[in-house]
Amino acid sequence: MSIQISLKLFFPQYSVNFEVKLTKVLVADTDQNKPNQQNQSEKSGTEQSKSNYRKGGRRYYPKKRYYKPQGAQGEQQTLPTKVSFQKISLVVPLFNEEESILPLINEIRKAIKPLNKPYEVVFVDDGSTDKSLQVIKEAAKSDNRLKFISFRKNYGKSAALQVGFKAATGDAVITMDADLQDDPHEVPNLLKKLDEGYDLCSGWKKERFDPFIKKYSSRFFNFVTRIISGIKIHDFNCGLKAYRREVVQNLNVYGELHRYVPVLAKWQGFTVTEIPVKHHKRRYGKTKFGISRFFKGFIDLITVTFVSRYVKRPMHFFGFFGALSFLVGLIVNGYLTVEWLAGRPLSNRPMLFLGMLLIIVGVQFFSVGLLGEMMVHQNNKDDREYVVKDRN
Repeated sequence: MSIQISLKLFFPQYSVNFEVKLTKVLVADTDQNKPNQQNQSEKSGTEQSKSNYRKGGRRYYPKKRYYKPQGAQGEQQTLPTKVSFQKISLVVPLFNEEESILPLINEIRKAIKPLNKPYEVVFVDDGSTDKSLQVIKEAAKSDNRLKFISFRKNYGKSAALQVGFKAATGDAVITMDADLQDDPHEVPNLLKKLDEGYDLCSGWKKERFDPFIKKYSSRFFNFVTRIISGIKIHDFNCGLKAYRREVVQNLNVYGELHRYVPVLAKWQGFTVTEIPVKHHKRRYGKTKFGISRFFKGFIDLITVTFVSRYVKRPMHFFGFFGALSFLVGLIVNGYLTVEWLAGRPLSNRPMLFLGMLLIIVGVQFFSVGLLGEMMVHQNNKDDREYVVKDRN
């Protein structure tokens, strides 16, 4: 529909005529009973609008429409996630988790399927007293990718991880707990981070659904470990981690040192990083966290610090404290010697015994350090303790 409006403005010297043509393209009616009228109205409207724009000296560009590619049923197609690893091994230590095993297996299958890579799941039963082993055996009958190792008694999570690492055959190893609190759908994200060049990627449970004591005691231990180790990650004890194969081959996890696996890997020269991961509430069973772990954490931290830094150089540790103790004792006894030469009695001075004790302790520290160096020299006959990155 077009409307013509003529305006005349009269001035003392000029007479100007303005002719304005307004073109309005009516949107075709969506009535399904009149398709012919709709097509004719659209054609006439577009032809008239183009002619009007040409007369006005302007060009008209029709608006383009973009359509998203869809699948056969109208849903978006999910592309497979690309990772460089040829085979993936998942190590799952467990203790009395019979209700969580089958749901965990189903979630692992859904998470690994987009990777389009062969994989295996190694369950390590840490002496469970329920039907966890029977459930795993039944599931393994129909899926040869499921493997299991069962202990006769409960040896701890560190022992389960160590045995699982030896049984894993993939060039990328994923560890996760069996209580469904770790999300298997984070596995592709962990592997992508390893593809960036890192050797170990730890999960960070940024939003945790744990009891109050467990949550804040874990934050305290992570804070202390971060200061002592110098590794800038937030969650050292997260069960969801990704490793390159050479990392698990060179790790020696025992006792309760599974909490400090990133520290052990970092001090062996491997690169460590972390990514935020999802954390879920426990669905079945009850937590294995107890108050005893609160005290074991400090002892384990001292152990991992000493073993990682001074196992090959014990004299650096014992020699430092021995020299410090010997020097303080020598200063104390030197002062008392000056007092004795000045004519003051020393029979009632307890500092004399303190100085002698410090000198004796310093000599003992030196002796322990020397014995440690002799043992290291005797046992260090090969290069098994040294991690070689590359050779020709």
